[in-house]
Amino acid sequence: MPLIHLEGLDDARLAVYSGMTDAQLRDCPDFASGLFIGESRKVIERALDAGARPVSLFVEECWLDQTMPLIDRLLRIDPELPAFVATREQFHALTGYQVTRGALAAFERPLLPSVEDLLADARRVAVLEDITNYTNIGAVFRSAAALGIDAVLITPSCHDPLYRRAARVSMGTVFQVPWTRIGGVREWAVEGVALLHELEFKAAALALSNDSIPLHDARLRACEKLALVLGTEGDGLAPSTVAACDYTVKIPMDHDVDSLNVAAASAVAFWELRTKWR
Repeated sequence: MPLIHLEGLDDARLAVYSGMTDAQLRDCPDFASGLFIGESRKVIERALDAGARPVSLFVEECWLDQTMPLIDRLLRIDPELPAFVATREQFHALTGYQVTRGALAAFERPLLPSVEDLLADARRVAVLEDITNYTNIGAVFRSAAALGIDAVLITPSCHDPLYRRAARVSMGTVFQVPWTRIGGVREWAVEGVALLHELEFKAAALALSNDSIPLHDARLRACEKLALVLGTEGDGLAPSTVAACDYTVKIPMDHDVDSLNVAAASAVAFWELRTKWR
């Protein structure tokens, strides 16, 4: 299919780009597992590398030349894929975005694996409890990809890693690090940590308490399988989560600083406890 240079904005296939929220895309009734939007060439390419199925592409004219290699790749996958090209005015009128990092592409959401399947060969796992800041989620995934984390588990109240901003901040690494959801809606750790124990993981809660052990404690590095549980900023981990874990862990710090942003803390913890040395 040739490029579709828009004359108007009434094509029904553009609806996914015109004000639908990430949650509405996720629950899109026309697709069994929903949709997500990838923004920027890097994110789209990594989604394709991971096997995500593209539905359409939407690009502003000013990005067209540098997007052509990506468009060629998409059309090799599906010669009938609609690739829409808009003027700056059309693009902003439809999306409402003042700034983008290049093309947008709609993809079908992949089905999430079970925790058991995801962790079959894993040794180091991150668990994100109720993190609702998209930037932090993306940054944690980027650190996880770089620093040897085998999988990420998301609690029911944690925001979705495939939401547009989270995926963009991650530089597409949300498609490189396997992930799925864990636990029930209320106090996920009751069943979630129990499941980790069944799979022979020790769970380490990153939290400040009187019995926290330092991140460099030999007992942590000695764990063959370890799940690092990270909480949202401000409230931190739920008391029930800390109680369910095998260890409570802190990052020793100077100058009376007691905590770090969750994204920064995750990078420190992943580096210290990694098993993959290069």
